[in-house]
Amino acid sequence: MIVLGLETSCDETGLALFDSEHGLLGQVLYSQIKLHAEYGGVVPELASRDHVRKLIPLLNQLLLQAHVSKQQIDAVAYTRGPGLMGALMTGALFGRSLAFALNKPAIGVHHMEGHLLAPLLSETPPEFPFVALLVSGGHTQLMAAYGIGEYEMLGESIDDAAGEAFDKVAKMMGLPYPGGPNIAKLAETGNPTAFDFPRPMLHKDLVFSFSGLKTAVSVQLKKLDGQHVQYPDVAASFQQAVVDTLVKKSVKALKQTGLKRLVIAGGVSANLKLREQLEKELIKIKSTVYYAEPALCTDNGAMIAFAGYQRLKAGACDGLAVTTTPRWPMTELVAP
Repeated sequence: MIVLGLETSCDETGLALFDSEHGLLGQVLYSQIKLHAEYGGVVPELASRDHVRKLIPLLNQLLLQAHVSKQQIDAVAYTRGPGLMGALMTGALFGRSLAFALNKPAIGVHHMEGHLLAPLLSETPPEFPFVALLVSGGHTQLMAAYGIGEYEMLGESIDDAAGEAFDKVAKMMGLPYPGGPNIAKLAETGNPTAFDFPRPMLHKDLVFSFSGLKTAVSVQLKKLDGQHVQYPDVAASFQQAVVDTLVKKSVKALKQTGLKRLVIAGGVSANLKLREQLEKELIKIKSTVYYAEPALCTDNGAMIAFAGYQRLKAGACDGLAVTTTPRWPMTELVAP
């Protein structure tokens, strides 16, 4: 079965072809970073319009790259949610229409389930069950995953997600969008202990909160009054506070569930400081951490194609009606 995956939940247009026999046949990705950079964040209407412009050219590019014709596509999977309504609707309408024209099944996929399953596309995929740390611009969650669609929410952020905090702190410091990579780059020359930023809710179960940390950085920046020479220290100290929080909560989740495998996925999972500290701490408790390949950490079509295939092979399929779900808790998912 060859599944076309379409990812349009936010500001990246990702398409990929997954073959159940040969794996990933190819993927293409167009990022709107330059488009939104001058605004310091994603402008929903602009994102939707850019998806409209890019979907057909990218599909043609992908088919050419993978040496696959439209007629060889067996099914279409698209991101149903969560995400920006306009962006989701663009991808869903395109995917459902293409599937109808080809007389093939289509299925809407949960964006975060795509991220959670992305590490299974690696050469050494994790086996179920495992704990999943999902960290992106819109989500920070710890899930216990027992199988496809069998997820238990262990804890999530009650306000800003980790990726969102990175973006907002970067904006405060005058760094370009997206904030995560730019904060990490600036932090390379900074002292992570220069400022004692809080680790919010560190000892309160598995709940996350990053708004207080963001406020603490804002207060410190006002005290510095434009002294940019200390900005690397601010970046390093902020990053360390986020990493400490994510790592300690992840270790706690593993101990609480008794599981020995941790899967980390989402855009923030590409942070090298986070990976380094996770590996160091998990060795102490004889646990293993798994990541998606670098190209599959951020939003991409491959994770949607793969997640869609997992459900399609079990007989799941959506009707002709196009449904998008901007707010869609993973706990509402069921096993196929």
